[in-house]
Amino acid sequence: MPNLSRLRPDPFTLAIIATVGVATVLPCRGGAVPLFSATTHAAIALLFFLHGARLSRSAVFAGLTHWRLHLTVLASTFVLFPLLGWGMQGALGGWMEPSLLQGFLFLCLLPSTVQSSIAFTSMAGGNVVAAICSASLSNLLGVVLTPVLVGLLMHLQGGGISGRAIGAIFVQLFIPFLAGHLMRPWVGAWVERQRKLLSLVDRGSILLVVYTAFSEAAVNGLWQQLGPRDVVLLGGLATALLGAILVLTTLISRGLGFPRQDEITIVFCGSKKSLASGVPMASVLFPVSSVGAIVLPLMLFHQIQLMVCAVLARRYAQQGGAKDA
Repeated sequence: MPNLSRLRPDPFTLAIIATVGVATVLPCRGGAVPLFSATTHAAIALLFFLHGARLSRSAVFAGLTHWRLHLTVLASTFVLFPLLGWGMQGALGGWMEPSLLQGFLFLCLLPSTVQSSIAFTSMAGGNVVAAICSASLSNLLGVVLTPVLVGLLMHLQGGGISGRAIGAIFVQLFIPFLAGHLMRPWVGAWVERQRKLLSLVDRGSILLVVYTAFSEAAVNGLWQQLGPRDVVLLGGLATALLGAILVLTTLISRGLGFPRQDEITIVFCGSKKSLASGVPMASVLFPVSSVGAIVLPLMLFHQIQLMVCAVLARRYAQQGGAKDA
């Protein structure tokens, strides 16, 4: 039997839930809104600067030689996921709140996670070096590919992403990321030594975005628009989407003849969606009034993927131990 303690929500998920509760009861109003908005934007820029500084060029170049694995992971993240999300959105039109359907499609367009993909790959006995490269490459390309896919597949106000929104993405996300990576020779060692501080910035920026977004959502009556049926249906959709991706990545990796270690990397890197990248991107791409509903499917999917993949990683590890024995 799986360890039930792994099914409990992690502390950060509980912090997000608590932040949503605070924003619902005590939303940001009036003169405090510009202050929180400026602080959130600064935190997001700092977050992507630090991500750029932490990305090792040597690890990327070394991992890029395993191009078949990386192409498979990227195809799952930026082709298979969007196709499944687009198909589900079309099939469920009229059955769910439109903003939640938009959020469900948005989560399908995001890059993979970094920390949890690598952690689960390591736990399951997979190719950790390839996981580091694939997850990092997914996040690097996602800064550009996610806004492009949003413009192609999502119908926003005005028919797509405006030049102003694309400019905001580059100024707030890509430029800090590139600046951090270029400054890695000078700040990289310091960044690696400050893991606890960086984790605080990483998670703190997400909590700021969540509080600002759900404050606006509460002021605009988000919870009056959503019913229990919408939330239950959304949870079922997120679970079905994750299950489909896990099955498909397993079958594809085996069909292409990847060894077991590479299969594990493909399954865990190709099935994740990044909360750390998705929430800041949503705050740039969408109006503040709709960000709360847009990120709600992502928050739910994030917790489901952690619980399911924890059990799956343990199963892979047990199977590997049995084969070794």
